[in-house]
Amino acid sequence: MRIVQLIDSLDFGGAEKMAVTFANSMAKTIEFSGLVVTRKEGSLRKYIHSDISYLFLNKKKTVDFKAVLKLKEYCVANRIQIIQAHSSSFFLACLLKIFHPKIHIIWHDHYGKFVTTNREDAFFIRLFSFFFTGVMAVSSELETWSKKNLFCNKIFYLQNFIPENKSTLRETKLNGIAGKRVLYVANLRPQKNHLMLVEVVNGIHKKFPEWTFHLVGSDLYDAYSFSIKERIKQYHLENVIFIYGAKEDIENCISQSDVGVFTSISEGLPVSLLEFGMCKKPVVATNVGQISYVIKHQNSGFLSENNSVSEFSKNLSILLEDEQLRVKFGENLHDTIKNNYSESVVINKYISWISNLFT
Repeated sequence: MRIVQLIDSLDFGGAEKMAVTFANSMAKTIEFSGLVVTRKEGSLRKYIHSDISYLFLNKKKTVDFKAVLKLKEYCVANRIQIIQAHSSSFFLACLLKIFHPKIHIIWHDHYGKFVTTNREDAFFIRLFSFFFTGVMAVSSELETWSKKNLFCNKIFYLQNFIPENKSTLRETKLNGIAGKRVLYVANLRPQKNHLMLVEVVNGIHKKFPEWTFHLVGSDLYDAYSFSIKERIKQYHLENVIFIYGAKEDIENCISQSDVGVFTSISEGLPVSLLEFGMCKKPVVATNVGQISYVIKHQNSGFLSENNSVSEFSKNLSILLEDEQLRVKFGENLHDTIKNNYSESVVINKYISWISNLFT
């Protein structure tokens, strides 16, 4: 097999991490593994292994034929059979297929929002799905959505995973007292619902004055980011909630925390959830996407109804009060991740599915 991962940027994010992780992992098992970035390089560039074939297209506009032809030349020269297009990069992959019909496109769907999106918003995904050989969804909900809406009948749910090698990067130092930190790893986007977390903190802070809350993820300094910071100021939580922006040493940040939180309105399967599990950290999360398949309620964490400040606050309070429960949940979550979301388990499923696509 000769497979290339296609991604729009190498900024830190779930889809971007998975593109790099797939490229690195596949190099161990297939003839050729490559990674092509369409429009923006970023911090994840340094995590690409030296044996991976890498290309940056430097795409300048939505329809950039220079980038398409550059990608075609690369695919022809390296005898690429399959483009695994992550998230929005499917558009460039489909343009490539017009000029290079022999290429097969696997769309890797990381978009949790499409489960609740209006039909009009998904028009282009459906239209271009005529070009897809197969679709991989990161949640069973997305798998169901694709089966109902896309013009592609080879659709497969494949869980995210994290690489077996651990990061040694140690740059970020979280504020607050060791043993009293709650961490949310998510880019500052409305889908991630940080405003709900601010409301939760405002309600429970007086009961847990020593605990601090930490937001790690890309900050676009847009209206949503501004609203989060204004709400923190409004509630006088500047010394309780800390915003760090994007960080490369996520594993190091998680190791300094004691509880992970996810307040998302919609999700596929957050890579950071798997990272919390591998670090044996308990989690409180909203019950969206594939999260409930990973966290077993009251066994490895707590699940709360979507956008319910009261229920989330109750569950988080229970966990903050009980250190032994935190240890138990963390151990159980670690076992779940190790047994079901490890690199070897997922890659074996992936190879089997890819092999059956053409039979």
